[in-house]
Amino acid sequence: MSLLSNSIAGATLAAFCAVPAMAEFQLGDRYSDTDGDLIADIPADAADQIDPSTLIFAYTPVEDPAVYADVWSEFLDHMSELTGKDVQFFPVQSNAAQIEAMRAGRLHVAGFNTGSNPLAVACAGFRPFAMMAAEDGSFGYEMEIITYPGSGIEAVEDIKNGQMAFTSETSNSGFKAPSAILKADFDMEAGRDFEPVFSGKHDNSILGVANKDYPAAAIANSVKARMIERDVVSEDQLTVIYTSQTFPTTGYGMAHNLTPELQDTIREAFFSFDWAGTGLEEEFGKNGEDQFIEITFKEDWAVIRKIDEANGVTYDCQ
Repeated sequence: MSLLSNSIAGATLAAFCAVPAMAEFQLGDRYSDTDGDLIADIPADAADQIDPSTLIFAYTPVEDPAVYADVWSEFLDHMSELTGKDVQFFPVQSNAAQIEAMRAGRLHVAGFNTGSNPLAVACAGFRPFAMMAAEDGSFGYEMEIITYPGSGIEAVEDIKNGQMAFTSETSNSGFKAPSAILKADFDMEAGRDFEPVFSGKHDNSILGVANKDYPAAAIANSVKARMIERDVVSEDQLTVIYTSQTFPTTGYGMAHNLTPELQDTIREAFFSFDWAGTGLEEEFGKNGEDQFIEITFKEDWAVIRKIDEANGVTYDCQ
């Protein structure tokens, strides 16, 4: 079942970068938003709330799930200690699978990637509240369009009549943002001006370009930085031909129907976690991140909802 329909609209880039007026964002019919914060309310009836004995956590499927099970282990132990519950890491292979798992009640706490946050909020009852940030509170990443040395591609326009890799239709930097930017700034559309292919993940796209399987790809530079740091690819295998504005990173949150007390404790687990000497510090410190900060979907994802609007994205939560 597809939850997302997408068509690229002829909107300008300025239309979703800094314009206050915005089409109304709506939740799926199974959720309510009485306070106007654009996320699902916790059910008022205690009978509709859940307090599972085991919490299932999933991190967005950006890279090798086995690597991230270890990266998150100390944090999940911390959450387990605070909540008094077992906490299990659930490796997901796609954004769609992650959203469906929360929608079906099989996933309780998660980090959804930038582009899939609106879909998770609208159709899975996801309540995001945290994001990783640097010590000074700064956060974000950029979308890059990359190629490899000697590809014959020296500028974005050189992709015409060739092939370009995206990750998935729910990814901001892997599809939504580059689609809108290519249309607005370069009058280029997938299918008309170049052949689009989908790799599934940012690391697949980056490896594909590094190994010359793809002539060009749109990727998140935060993922690229971590792969270079781990020597999965080397910097001299890649050439950057476009860098976007800064976007918010993965949003962390929980299912709307957990009990209020459990939701409060899960929030506490994020904001009280000591990163020093942990797998999170080792992995995400490569991007300069060393803490969780509080965010709101309404404010911090406004630019992403603008990108969705520019791309003509609508959500079918049936």
